[in-house]
Amino acid sequence: MTKTSDAPRLELLQGTLDMLVLRTLQWGPRHGHGIGQAIRSQSDDLLKVETGSLYPALHRLEKRGWVRAEWAASETGRDARFYTLTREGRRQLDDQRANWMRLSTAVTTVLTTGD
Repeated sequence: MTKTSDAPRLELLQGTLDMLVLRTLQWGPRHGHGIGQAIRSQSDDLLKVETGSLYPALHRLEKRGWVRAEWAASETGRDARFYTLTREGRRQLDDQRANWMRLSTAVTTVLTTGD
């Protein structure tokens, strides 16, 4: 039997990274590295967010007002930017989650119709 972590990693669809970051921040403030680790952990190692994708996404979310960033000491004692979900970010997450559920249901229907 193959462990889930042995399966190949999945590529994120365009636009899903923002939703995953917002979801991760719903659990509380995190620094960028912690966000990437949480996504990887919650996906049983199937999703690995590269630094080159994560930080531009965080800056984009901050610019849109969906997250707020503050400098603070990390668990290693080094300063890091900690990101927090804003009220507008929570609304956006709810909207994106609803859209994702509709999309995934539609795709599943197409893939399973006629089987």
